Amino acid sequence: MILSSNTEKAFLPPRYRTLFWVLLLFLLINFLTRFGLMLFEGDSHNFAFNVFPKILFSGFIYDLSVASYVLIPFILLTLVFGNGHKGRWLFAVSATILLALAVFGFLFTALAEGTFWNEFSSRFNFIAVDYLIYTREVMGNIWQSYPVTWLLLGLAAIALGLLWLVRKPFWSAALAEAGNLPKRLVASLLFLSLPVASFLLVNDHLRDGFTRPAERELASNGYYEFMRAFRTNDLDYFKFYKTLPTEQASQILQQAFQQGQPELSFVQHPMPTAHVIQPNTAPLQKNVVLISIESLGADFVESFGGKTGLTPNLDRFAQQGMVFNQLYATGLRTVRGLEALTLSIPPTPGHAVPARKHNTGLQTLGGVLQQNGYKPFYIYGGYSYFDNMENFFTGNGYQVIDRTDVAATDIHHETIWGIADEDILHHTIGVISQETAKGQKVFAHVMTTSNHRPFTYPEGRIDIPSGSGRDGAVKYTDWAIGHFMEEASQQPWFKNTLFVFVADHTSHGRGRTDLPPENYRIPMIIYAPDFIQPQKIDALASQIDVAPTILGLLNIPYISEFYGQDIRLAATRNPRAFMANYLTVGYMKDGKVFELMPKQTTKVLDADTGTELPSDPAMLDEAIAYYQTAAARLNALQTAP
Repeated sequence: MILSSNTEKAFLPPRYRTLFWVLLLFLLINFLTRFGLMLFEGDSHNFAFNVFPKILFSGFIYDLSVASYVLIPFILLTLVFGNGHKGRWLFAVSATILLALAVFGFLFTALAEGTFWNEFSSRFNFIAVDYLIYTREVMGNIWQSYPVTWLLLGLAAIALGLLWLVRKPFWSAALAEAGNLPKRLVASLLFLSLPVASFLLVNDHLRDGFTRPAERELASNGYYEFMRAFRTNDLDYFKFYKTLPTEQASQILQQAFQQGQPELSFVQHPMPTAHVIQPNTAPLQKNVVLISIESLGADFVESFGGKTGLTPNLDRFAQQGMVFNQLYATGLRTVRGLEALTLSIPPTPGHAVPARKHNTGLQTLGGVLQQNGYKPFYIYGGYSYFDNMENFFTGNGYQVIDRTDVAATDIHHETIWGIADEDILHHTIGVISQETAKGQKVFAHVMTTSNHRPFTYPEGRIDIPSGSGRDGAVKYTDWAIGHFMEEASQQPWFKNTLFVFVADHTSHGRGRTDLPPENYRIPMIIYAPDFIQPQKIDALASQIDVAPTILGLLNIPYISEFYGQDIRLAATRNPRAFMANYLTVGYMKDGKVFELMPKQTTKVLDADTGTELPSDPAMLDEAIAYYQTAAARLNALQTAP
């Protein structure tokens, strides 16, 4: 064989046997990671006779592909150190140290994949890429959520154990004949060609051959998925997704709008959605408090069919207010929720608008209210640099208030993500009271943070111990909202205020399909007892419809550039929702989910069962029209001076 001990005849010097042991350890750790995730997932389908071998084979190919890059530093070491006694010893020591660091790194990555999967039901994806920017929050969250010291010590012990198992053959190979420099150079170049071949030959085809999301994720690996997400961080919609002729897309879009409100009058504008909103009665002079609640799926709110006993305050407000039973979030992250609630735009592929470099120039809820005499605030319990919030909201005319504006004496508890919800909500009372005392109308968009790992909050507020899990965090946030409303009810501006409670997204990630509707359903309640009569609206609606609905309730006239519609007026005639998971964007209507994916592929699924359905060209064109025109408008922002 090429690794023969006969150094004169061997094609590769025996020193290169060290690469075999590095490769073996890398493949072993990745196999165990994959198998462990399969066990954690607990889905017997993944172990089916026609699925399990395919997952392992695909995973093995991706692992080999990544391994070709992992071997590079070891290859360079074999090249650099000479074949003399001193060179061999220097190589052996250096290679052993590097192997120890590498094995620890492999294990650390496996652990990171496990914790990421636990949170997002996915291998590393665009969220992991984005989190590299916010290492303070991410590392702080990990430190507060897990016994990091013990985990690291455990990884070190496992790494030492693996090194002990291979110590003799690895050390023997490290001290073996290395060959002269020309021979090492040829051998090294041969191995260094493997990453090039991997880059050219290994792509998404293997993973994309699986129909179920879990299978795709398990069949790949975290290293590959991370780099894949890094490469596709900003997707050109018109290059990767199916499109229509521009005029046709605009016409279809306007026809879709008129399904809900036939009387709409469109105007000439760069945004094809631009239409006149002219209520028959005078605007109502009411303050607006919009509380977007972190990670609150409908499955946690009893009045929306969720768990019992966790949200008594929201359930009480639901009984007394306007309830939207079939509202769907546009994404799975806070930044998507903020985009939908503020801009009323579908979730285009790639980054949400707030996280983009060019994120101003679109109509916002705060902007429309500002034109009508309101002072818009964005109030956040964390640091507003996170997810580019400060840049986005400040650039769009909001005054941003975050945890740095709250006195230390007013903070009862904080995590790496932000101060306790009760503290930021109490501060909101002061902000509104100060402005309304001057006769100023206020729009306050408040973003909570407590319903986030590590799920800790002040003790003694609820009957679930702090840090015990999401149920406790949900119940605490509900308590904080109830406490806020009790305090607000004592203020002179309370009866003249519209309160909107809506989630930013759910706590669920991947499901039975790329876009399982149940993972996007969120609660929304509009509460103003002296103004809003108790009622339930069961029509299908989207998070992008919240802004037009609020403005409609206030009878505010404006030229709407929004993609959303007033749910009260249009949802019964044009029920639809939008959702995305970054690469796949979807349009739900008539019991179907229309998925638009890269490589200009599309899919039609039954919204209830997830089974694939025959094509529906007319409705698919409608979905394309929404996303294509939104992407075109965003592209125009990127090129604006």
